[in-house]
Amino acid sequence: MYKTFYNLTRYPFEITPDPSFLFPTTKHNEALTALYEGVQRRKGFVVLTGEVGTGKTLLLRCLMHVFNQRDDTSYAYVFNGRLSSSEFLQYVLCDFGLPSSGKNKGELLLELTNYVVARGRKSLATVLVVDEAHHLSADILEEIRLLTNLETPQEKLLQILLVGQPELDDKLDSVELRQLKQRIAFRSQLVPLDLHETNGYIQRRLELAGANSSSSTLFPQQAIDVIHRHSRGIPRLINTVCENSLIAACEEKMQGVTVDIVEQVAANLRLEATPVDSMDAQEAAKVLLNLHDRLQRRRRTFL
Repeated sequence: MYKTFYNLTRYPFEITPDPSFLFPTTKHNEALTALYEGVQRRKGFVVLTGEVGTGKTLLLRCLMHVFNQRDDTSYAYVFNGRLSSSEFLQYVLCDFGLPSSGKNKGELLLELTNYVVARGRKSLATVLVVDEAHHLSADILEEIRLLTNLETPQEKLLQILLVGQPELDDKLDSVELRQLKQRIAFRSQLVPLDLHETNGYIQRRLELAGANSSSSTLFPQQAIDVIHRHSRGIPRLINTVCENSLIAACEEKMQGVTVDIVEQVAANLRLEATPVDSMDAQEAAKVLLNLHDRLQRRRRTFL
């Protein structure tokens, strides 16, 4: 096990969304602030989108951790959008701890309405969190829009957070959902990490896992440059490449991950590197310099 070999206290690159490993980039901070402010200020609709693996669910876990610490906030968390309208409502009521068995759609809506209104009268926050919202049908999205009619002259009584892949943006921009789109108070988007952020992301995870001063030894800058190219800055892929690279380095009893190990791991994972011509000039120069150094080392070996 590489954790023991490298004197780590925990595995640093698990792909499960652990809030303690949040790396707060500017975009992640903006998105988390939008989600939190949307609830706190009773704005109604907040939307967060981002490519697969960019950290959307991790942000939700962080937000729900905050909710769990508060007595004035109750939330339902839906992570399966492939449901009928009635199944969706049953799931929401069940997660709120409300009775839903044997009720028809009208009864489900009435139960939810009474619950939300009663909490509103006590100035308590009620939140519906929908992850993987890009899977929601237009019918369910319309049902969700109608739920925002629960309001007072000053604020919305039900706060709705829709989180999903970029396909969600396409749905919300469609003509048939234009009424819902107009009700969105905040809209944020997560993007992949740049090279500098990838470096900080890897170092932070290693430090949290107990690496401390050895973090730069485990992943030297040249290896991080290649990890960034193959992962394209997507945190989930960074984790996967780093995890497999540490396993491979440990098997070879090496004190750190090399460029060759990263290249081999990326090949095994079928990851294509970002073309050099799509990078900025500074990053491209680093890649070319690394390639030159590797070629020179191999040349010296053959001589």
